[in-house]
Amino acid sequence: MLQFGGDVTEVKFYQNNRGRIFVKLNDGTMFDVSGATGTKRHHHHRHSSKTNKAAVATLNNEGENLPPIFSSKSKSASNSVLTKLRSTNSSNDIIERDVTSLTRMSNLPAPDSFDALQISSDRLRTIIAALHCNILIRKDDLVRNLDYAANVLEAVHQDETKRLMEEDDGALSEIEPDSVPNEVRDWLAMTFTRSMSTIKNRPSEKKKFKSVAQAIRAGIMVDSCARYLRRLSIDIKFKTINEWTFDVFSVNEFTNGQCLRYVGFELMQRYNLPNKLRIPVTALQNFLEQMEMGYSKYRNPYHNLIHAADVLQTIYQIIYNSGLMVENWLTDHELFATFIAAIIHDFEHTGTSNNFHIQSRSDVALTYNDRAVLENHHVSAAFRLLRIDDYNIVSEFTSDEYKNFRHLVIEMVLATDMSSHFTQLKTMRSLLSMPENIEKSKALALILHCADISHPGKPWPIHQIWTESLMEEFFTQGAKEKELGLPCSPLCDRENTLVAESQIGFIQYIVEPSFIVMGDMLEKILKSFVVSDSELPSPSIPGRSNATSPTPSGASSGGDSNAQNDEQNGQDRQLPSSMTTPLARPTVVRRPWSDYLKSNRERWLKEAEEERRRKELKVIEEEP
Repeated sequence: MLQFGGDVTEVKFYQNNRGRIFVKLNDGTMFDVSGATGTKRHHHHRHSSKTNKAAVATLNNEGENLPPIFSSKSKSASNSVLTKLRSTNSSNDIIERDVTSLTRMSNLPAPDSFDALQISSDRLRTIIAALHCNILIRKDDLVRNLDYAANVLEAVHQDETKRLMEEDDGALSEIEPDSVPNEVRDWLAMTFTRSMSTIKNRPSEKKKFKSVAQAIRAGIMVDSCARYLRRLSIDIKFKTINEWTFDVFSVNEFTNGQCLRYVGFELMQRYNLPNKLRIPVTALQNFLEQMEMGYSKYRNPYHNLIHAADVLQTIYQIIYNSGLMVENWLTDHELFATFIAAIIHDFEHTGTSNNFHIQSRSDVALTYNDRAVLENHHVSAAFRLLRIDDYNIVSEFTSDEYKNFRHLVIEMVLATDMSSHFTQLKTMRSLLSMPENIEKSKALALILHCADISHPGKPWPIHQIWTESLMEEFFTQGAKEKELGLPCSPLCDRENTLVAESQIGFIQYIVEPSFIVMGDMLEKILKSFVVSDSELPSPSIPGRSNATSPTPSGASSGGDSNAQNDEQNGQDRQLPSSMTTPLARPTVVRRPWSDYLKSNRERWLKEAEEERRRKELKVIEEEP
């Protein structure tokens, strides 16, 4: 048995390049604990054998250059190690015994308790020692213990953050008054403390941090709180993704200008599409990043990644709000194609119209023969991207799946060409008057088109931002047309365009009629799911089994057993009305855009009056 003397205050573990593990005490004593027996080595101890002296010298020389595995300066930890070394000559036996104790999790203290700190520390050290000695640990035990230790660390972090924020002489209160602008300092205090009370009167004398350590601690606290609040804000914003009033601008702000990848990935995950369709997650992430880069290529005020994210959320909300998600109107592949079509529908938009490309004889106009110039480019550029392995989100699709996917995406994106607007509405009105069901591709194309022009049907603050962005893009194109000697396109003349009047006409003649037709189309699709009375099963004929007609989780099968008992007793009974009449299905689509279209139009009418008044005053002033 090994004997120790003196007051040990520090223990360090080392491992050499041959995998052997040594324990080194603060007085220089070293032990080889990787073998079956613990062998004490001390550079002051005399050995009768020259071989032992050489071994000791080698061991101590190795110890000078060995990287420490871990060390303990706590007396309790040191004593724990010494106790293990004293108790048996086999360190492996000790570690194996401790590994066995890792299975006991039921009586552990709560992660936020004081005792949990020491217990989690001991268990982590046992795990580290076992890994270095190649002692097997059950996967479940390893995961549960690491999870417990992580919870303890999280509790400590929360307590420390709370303590730092509540300190009267906290870091924020001691920032030098002139080191940051006052508004930034106030923002820090308001955002990262519980109240503005931590902002004290700023004296003329400059205050400094008490120490460098406190400055670093304050910086860590601010950074940690900022990341936590950012994640929390994103989560809160995404809770409204099912709503028509979803604020994509706020989400873009909280995601540091990356709202398209966040919204796209969120919607994909909501319906588990990556798993269902075998879509490589890495490829999906890379693809969404490339989409954002393409939308940022020309730095457009309107046709940018925020617009793509807005259209994506809007088309999802329209389908979700109509109830067609519940009816499983779309297959997983069709839903995925719908999302991708919305994501790529303005990919690499140049910030100019098709007419501009045609008139300026641009390369893209020559490539696509003046027909749906930009729309063809959006689809083509996106599919060229899919040919690269890192961005190929359809690599696992079969030939037929890819063919159908590509066909639907192409038809939807090409339908966003504004020159086909009236033809598209005329075709859909004709289909609404016929008894046949509406083809999915045409229905989805109209929904995407409406989502693309939907901002006048959103709340005024959102609509106003989009209008200003769009007009700025129009005016930039007008400036380019003037430079090229081309006629200035409608609404592109910064000096003469009446913004309010243009929006009134846009709502009245384009947006509102489109949404009326789309709403009627959705209601017709919903009605196709309603079971007619003639298709109901006769009361004497058993209905479909639960295997093919799922019921809500709260439904009971007791009714079937009661019916069987009644038949056995020869009793006649009245069938419940729910078995003789169809379940109530919604056939009317809620149209949240209607009220916003009306209120926004009325607001633009008032703005138009002001525009006319300003124009009249300008004419009077210019008269001689």
